[in-house]
Amino acid sequence: MDLRQLEALPGFEPAREAAAHLAELVLLVALTYLALRISSGLLRRAVGALLDREASEGTARELSLIELQKRRETLHGLGEATIRVVIILISFVTALSIFGLEIGPSIAGLGIVGVAVGFGAQSLVRDYLAGAFILIENHYAKGDVVRIADVSGVVEDFTLRRTTLRDLDGTVHTVPNGLIGVASNLTRVWARINLDVTISYGSDIETVSAVVDTVGQEMAEDAAWQGRILEAPQVSRVESLGEYGVTIKVLGSVRAADRWQATGELRKRILGAFREHGIEIPHPQRVIVGVPPAQAGREGGPTDDDLAAGAD
Repeated sequence: MDLRQLEALPGFEPAREAAAHLAELVLLVALTYLALRISSGLLRRAVGALLDREASEGTARELSLIELQKRRETLHGLGEATIRVVIILISFVTALSIFGLEIGPSIAGLGIVGVAVGFGAQSLVRDYLAGAFILIENHYAKGDVVRIADVSGVVEDFTLRRTTLRDLDGTVHTVPNGLIGVASNLTRVWARINLDVTISYGSDIETVSAVVDTVGQEMAEDAAWQGRILEAPQVSRVESLGEYGVTIKVLGSVRAADRWQATGELRKRILGAFREHGIEIPHPQRVIVGVPPAQAGREGGPTDDDLAAGAD
Protein backbone atom coordinates (compact mmCIF):
# COMPACT_ATOMS: atom_id res chain seq x y z
CA MET A 1 0.00 0.00 0.00
CA ASP A 2 1.57 3.26 -1.11
CA LEU A 3 1.26 6.75 0.40
CA ARG A 4 -1.69 7.73 -1.76
CA GLN A 5 -3.65 4.73 -0.62
CA LEU A 6 -2.83 5.53 3.00
CA GLU A 7 -4.01 9.10 2.59
CA ALA A 8 -7.26 7.82 1.09
CA LEU A 9 -8.06 5.77 4.17
CA PRO A 10 -10.77 7.20 6.50
CA GLY A 11 -9.32 8.94 9.58
CA PHE A 12 -5.85 9.37 8.13
CA GLU A 13 -6.03 13.17 7.99
CA PRO A 14 -7.20 13.61 11.59
CA ALA A 15 -4.49 11.23 12.73
CA ARG A 16 -1.85 13.17 10.86
CA GLU A 17 -3.06 16.42 12.38
CA ALA A 18 -3.06 14.88 15.84
CA ALA A 19 0.50 13.63 15.31
CA ALA A 20 1.57 17.08 14.14
CA HIS A 21 -0.04 18.72 17.18
CA LEU A 22 1.60 16.18 19.45
CA ALA A 23 5.00 16.87 17.91
CA GLU A 24 4.48 20.64 18.35
CA LEU A 25 3.38 20.09 21.92
CA VAL A 26 6.44 17.96 22.69
CA LEU A 27 8.66 20.64 21.14
CA LEU A 28 6.91 23.31 23.21
CA VAL A 29 7.43 21.34 26.42
CA ALA A 30 11.11 20.86 25.55
CA LEU A 31 11.55 24.57 24.82
CA THR A 32 9.75 25.49 28.03
CA TYR A 33 11.98 23.22 30.07
CA LEU A 34 15.08 24.61 28.34
CA ALA A 35 13.94 28.20 28.95
CA LEU A 36 13.37 27.46 32.64
CA ARG A 37 16.83 25.92 33.01
CA ILE A 38 18.62 28.70 31.15
CA SER A 39 16.75 31.47 33.00
CA SER A 40 17.49 29.83 36.35
CA GLY A 41 21.20 29.64 35.57
CA LEU A 42 21.36 33.22 34.31
CA LEU A 43 19.42 34.46 37.34
CA ARG A 44 21.70 32.61 39.75
CA ARG A 45 24.73 34.18 38.09
CA ALA A 46 23.20 37.65 38.20
CA VAL A 47 22.27 37.37 41.89
CA GLY A 48 25.69 35.95 42.69
CA ALA A 49 27.42 38.81 40.89
CA LEU A 50 25.34 41.40 42.75
CA LEU A 51 25.98 39.92 46.17
CA ASP A 52 29.65 39.18 45.47
CA ARG A 53 30.23 42.79 44.49
CA GLU A 54 28.35 44.04 47.53
CA ALA A 55 30.31 41.65 49.76
CA SER A 56 33.66 42.86 48.41
CA GLU A 57 32.94 46.59 48.06
CA GLY A 58 29.78 47.47 49.96
CA THR A 59 28.26 47.12 53.41
CA ALA A 60 27.75 43.36 53.06
CA ARG A 61 31.40 42.83 53.97
CA GLU A 62 30.33 42.38 57.59
CA LEU A 63 28.07 39.43 56.73
CA SER A 64 29.14 35.84 57.27
CA LEU A 65 29.30 33.32 54.45
CA ILE A 66 26.19 31.60 55.83
CA GLU A 67 24.22 34.86 55.80
CA LEU A 68 25.39 35.67 52.27
CA GLN A 69 24.35 32.22 51.07
CA LYS A 70 20.96 32.60 52.73
CA ARG A 71 20.38 35.94 51.04
CA ARG A 72 21.51 34.53 47.69
CA GLU A 73 19.02 31.67 47.92
CA THR A 74 16.20 34.03 48.96
CA LEU A 75 16.73 36.38 46.02
CA HIS A 76 17.20 33.53 43.58
CA GLY A 77 13.98 31.88 44.79
CA LEU A 78 11.99 35.09 44.33
CA GLY A 79 13.35 35.77 40.85
CA GLU A 80 12.99 32.15 39.75
CA ALA A 81 9.36 31.97 40.88
CA THR A 82 8.53 35.15 38.94
CA ILE A 83 10.24 33.98 35.75
CA ARG A 84 8.69 30.51 36.05
CA VAL A 85 5.18 31.96 36.18
CA VAL A 86 5.82 34.12 33.10
CA ILE A 87 7.33 31.29 31.04
CA ILE A 88 4.63 28.77 31.97
CA LEU A 89 1.88 31.30 31.19
CA ILE A 90 3.37 31.97 27.74
CA SER A 91 3.69 28.22 27.11
CA PHE A 92 0.07 27.63 28.13
CA VAL A 93 -1.23 30.28 25.73
CA THR A 94 0.97 28.84 22.93
CA ALA A 95 -0.38 25.34 23.63
CA LEU A 96 -3.92 26.61 23.16
CA SER A 97 -3.01 27.97 19.74
CA ILE A 98 -1.45 24.63 18.74
CA PHE A 99 -4.80 22.90 19.19
CA GLY A 100 -6.54 25.55 17.12
CA LEU A 101 -8.22 27.35 19.99
CA GLU A 102 -8.78 31.08 19.61
CA ILE A 103 -6.29 32.74 21.94
CA GLY A 104 -7.22 36.35 21.20
CA PRO A 105 -10.02 36.52 23.79
CA SER A 106 -7.81 34.63 26.27
CA ILE A 107 -4.99 37.13 25.85
CA ALA A 108 -7.41 40.02 26.20
CA GLY A 109 -8.91 38.45 29.30
CA LEU A 110 -5.49 37.82 30.79
CA GLY A 111 -4.58 41.43 30.05
CA ILE A 112 -7.62 42.73 31.89
CA VAL A 113 -6.97 40.40 34.82
CA GLY A 114 -3.31 41.43 34.83
CA VAL A 115 -4.19 45.12 34.96
CA ALA A 116 -6.67 44.52 37.79
CA VAL A 117 -4.21 42.45 39.76
CA GLY A 118 -1.49 44.98 39.07
CA PHE A 119 -3.53 47.81 40.54
CA GLY A 120 -4.55 45.74 43.53
CA ALA A 121 -1.13 44.25 44.24
CA GLN A 122 1.14 47.16 43.37
CA SER A 123 1.90 47.80 47.05
CA LEU A 124 2.73 44.11 47.48
CA VAL A 125 5.08 44.20 44.48
CA ARG A 126 6.67 47.34 45.88
CA ASP A 127 7.23 45.62 49.22
CA TYR A 128 8.95 42.65 47.59
CA LEU A 129 11.16 44.82 45.38
CA ALA A 130 12.16 46.99 48.34
CA GLY A 131 12.93 43.86 50.38
CA ALA A 132 15.11 42.51 47.57
CA PHE A 133 17.17 45.72 47.49
CA ILE A 134 17.49 45.70 51.28
CA LEU A 135 18.94 42.20 51.04
CA ILE A 136 21.27 43.03 48.16
CA GLU A 137 22.59 46.26 49.66
CA ASN A 138 22.57 44.97 53.25
CA HIS A 139 20.78 47.91 54.82
CA TYR A 140 20.29 45.88 57.99
CA ALA A 141 19.97 42.33 59.28
CA LYS A 142 18.47 40.48 62.24
CA GLY A 143 19.74 41.83 65.56
CA ASP A 144 20.51 45.34 64.27
CA VAL A 145 18.99 48.39 65.93
CA VAL A 146 17.42 50.50 63.20
CA ARG A 147 15.13 53.46 62.67
CA ILE A 148 12.70 53.00 59.75
CA ALA A 149 9.35 54.58 58.90
CA ASP A 150 9.37 56.63 62.15
CA VAL A 151 9.85 53.43 64.20
CA SER A 152 13.00 52.45 66.12
CA GLY A 153 13.88 49.06 67.54
CA VAL A 154 15.75 45.79 67.19
CA VAL A 155 15.15 43.82 63.98
CA GLU A 156 13.57 40.59 65.17
CA ASP A 157 12.52 39.25 61.78
CA PHE A 158 12.97 40.20 58.16
CA THR A 159 11.34 38.89 55.00
CA LEU A 160 11.09 40.21 51.47
CA ARG A 161 7.68 41.71 52.32
CA ARG A 162 8.05 43.18 55.80
CA THR A 163 10.41 44.00 58.68
CA THR A 164 9.51 43.26 62.31
CA LEU A 165 10.95 45.52 65.04
CA ARG A 166 10.73 45.44 68.83
CA ASP A 167 11.19 48.83 70.47
CA LEU A 168 12.62 49.68 73.90
CA ASP A 169 9.19 49.28 75.55
CA GLY A 170 8.85 45.77 74.11
CA THR A 171 6.22 46.73 71.55
CA VAL A 172 6.45 44.81 68.26
CA HIS A 173 6.09 46.85 65.05
CA THR A 174 5.56 45.31 61.59
CA VAL A 175 6.69 47.63 58.79
CA PRO A 176 6.06 46.82 55.09
CA ASN A 177 9.33 47.20 53.22
CA GLY A 178 7.69 49.41 50.62
CA LEU A 179 7.13 52.11 53.26
CA ILE A 180 10.83 52.34 54.11
CA GLY A 181 12.21 55.52 52.58
CA VAL A 182 15.26 55.96 54.81
CA ALA A 183 16.75 53.16 56.91
CA SER A 184 19.06 54.31 59.73
CA ASN A 185 21.21 51.51 61.12
CA LEU A 186 22.36 52.40 64.65
CA THR A 187 24.57 49.33 65.12
CA ARG A 188 26.73 49.27 62.00
CA VAL A 189 30.43 48.69 62.92
CA TRP A 190 31.11 51.80 65.08
CA ALA A 191 29.25 54.73 66.59
CA ARG A 192 30.02 58.12 68.08
CA ILE A 193 29.85 59.04 71.75
CA ASN A 194 28.19 62.45 71.46
CA LEU A 195 27.67 63.97 74.89
CA ASP A 196 26.84 67.54 75.94
CA VAL A 197 27.92 68.53 79.46
CA THR A 198 26.79 71.83 81.02
CA ILE A 199 28.91 73.54 83.69
CA SER A 200 28.40 76.77 85.60
CA TYR A 201 29.81 80.04 84.30
CA GLY A 202 32.16 80.22 87.26
CA SER A 203 34.00 77.01 86.29
CA ASP A 204 37.39 77.09 84.61
CA ILE A 205 37.05 75.62 81.11
CA GLU A 206 40.63 74.33 80.99
CA THR A 207 40.30 72.54 84.30
CA VAL A 208 36.97 71.01 83.31
CA SER A 209 38.42 69.88 79.96
CA ALA A 210 41.38 68.25 81.70
CA VAL A 211 39.11 66.41 84.13
CA VAL A 212 36.81 65.14 81.34
CA ASP A 213 39.76 64.07 79.17
CA THR A 214 41.25 62.17 82.11
CA VAL A 215 37.94 60.42 82.77
CA GLY A 216 37.66 59.44 79.11
CA GLN A 217 41.22 58.10 78.96
CA GLU A 218 40.81 56.10 82.17
CA MET A 219 37.59 54.60 80.84
CA ALA A 220 39.28 53.61 77.58
CA GLU A 221 42.11 51.92 79.51
CA ASP A 222 39.70 50.08 81.83
CA ALA A 223 39.84 46.32 81.26
CA ALA A 224 36.04 46.20 81.00
CA TRP A 225 36.08 48.69 78.10
CA GLN A 226 39.25 47.81 76.24
CA GLY A 227 38.37 46.82 72.69
CA ARG A 228 34.94 48.37 73.03
CA ILE A 229 36.06 52.00 73.04
CA LEU A 230 37.82 52.78 69.77
CA GLU A 231 38.67 56.41 70.53
CA ALA A 232 38.88 57.80 74.06
CA PRO A 233 36.17 60.40 74.79
CA GLN A 234 37.52 63.92 75.14
CA VAL A 235 36.35 67.52 75.07
CA SER A 236 36.03 68.67 71.49
CA ARG A 237 34.78 72.25 71.82
CA VAL A 238 32.61 74.70 73.71
CA GLU A 239 29.20 73.90 72.24
CA SER A 240 27.09 76.81 73.50
CA LEU A 241 26.58 79.52 76.11
CA GLY A 242 23.20 78.75 77.60
CA GLU A 243 20.84 80.27 80.13
CA TYR A 244 22.22 78.30 83.06
CA GLY A 245 25.83 77.65 82.05
CA VAL A 246 28.44 76.70 79.47
CA THR A 247 27.87 73.53 77.42
CA ILE A 248 30.92 71.57 76.25
CA LYS A 249 30.88 68.87 73.59
CA VAL A 250 32.47 65.48 74.43
CA LEU A 251 33.19 63.13 71.51
CA GLY A 252 34.60 59.64 71.20
CA SER A 253 34.22 56.39 69.20
CA VAL A 254 32.88 53.07 70.41
CA ARG A 255 31.64 49.80 68.98
CA ALA A 256 28.17 50.45 67.62
CA ALA A 257 26.40 47.96 69.87
CA ASP A 258 27.91 49.62 72.99
CA ARG A 259 27.03 53.22 72.14
CA TRP A 260 24.25 53.59 74.74
CA GLN A 261 25.97 51.72 77.55
CA ALA A 262 29.25 53.57 76.97
CA THR A 263 27.55 56.97 77.01
CA GLY A 264 25.76 56.12 80.26
CA GLU A 265 28.98 54.91 81.89
CA LEU A 266 30.78 58.09 80.79
CA ARG A 267 28.06 60.28 82.32
CA LYS A 268 28.38 58.42 85.63
CA ARG A 269 32.16 58.79 85.71
CA ILE A 270 32.06 62.48 84.77
CA LEU A 271 29.50 63.15 87.51
CA GLY A 272 31.76 61.49 90.10
CA ALA A 273 34.84 63.37 88.88
CA PHE A 274 32.99 66.72 88.98
CA ARG A 275 31.90 66.04 92.54
CA GLU A 276 35.47 65.14 93.50
CA HIS A 277 36.95 68.31 91.97
CA GLY A 278 34.18 70.64 93.10
CA ILE A 279 32.93 71.41 89.60
CA GLU A 280 29.35 72.61 89.70
CA ILE A 281 26.66 71.44 87.29
CA PRO A 282 24.10 74.29 87.14
CA HIS A 283 20.43 73.80 87.78
CA PRO A 284 17.41 76.12 87.57
CA GLN A 285 16.75 78.16 90.72
CA ARG A 286 13.38 79.44 91.85
CA VAL A 287 13.08 82.74 93.69
CA ILE A 288 9.87 83.35 95.66
CA VAL A 289 9.14 87.07 95.92
CA GLY A 290 7.97 88.42 99.27
CA VAL A 291 9.34 85.61 101.47
CA PRO A 292 12.06 86.49 103.99
CA PRO A 293 15.42 84.84 103.08
CA ALA A 294 15.51 83.01 106.44
CA GLN A 295 12.22 81.31 105.69
CA ALA A 296 13.04 80.64 102.02
CA GLY A 297 16.30 78.93 102.95
CA ARG A 298 14.77 76.87 105.73
CA GLU A 299 14.76 73.10 105.22
CA GLY A 300 11.62 72.07 103.40
CA GLY A 301 11.06 75.61 102.02
CA PRO A 302 8.33 78.06 103.06
CA THR A 303 5.06 76.84 104.46
CA ASP A 304 1.60 77.95 103.38
CA ASP A 305 1.48 80.31 106.39
CA ASP A 306 4.83 81.81 105.35
CA LEU A 307 3.56 82.42 101.83
CA ALA A 308 0.37 83.97 103.18
CA ALA A 309 2.37 86.23 105.48
CA GLY A 310 4.64 87.26 102.63
CA ALA A 311 1.65 88.11 100.48
CA ASP A 312 0.30 90.36 103.26
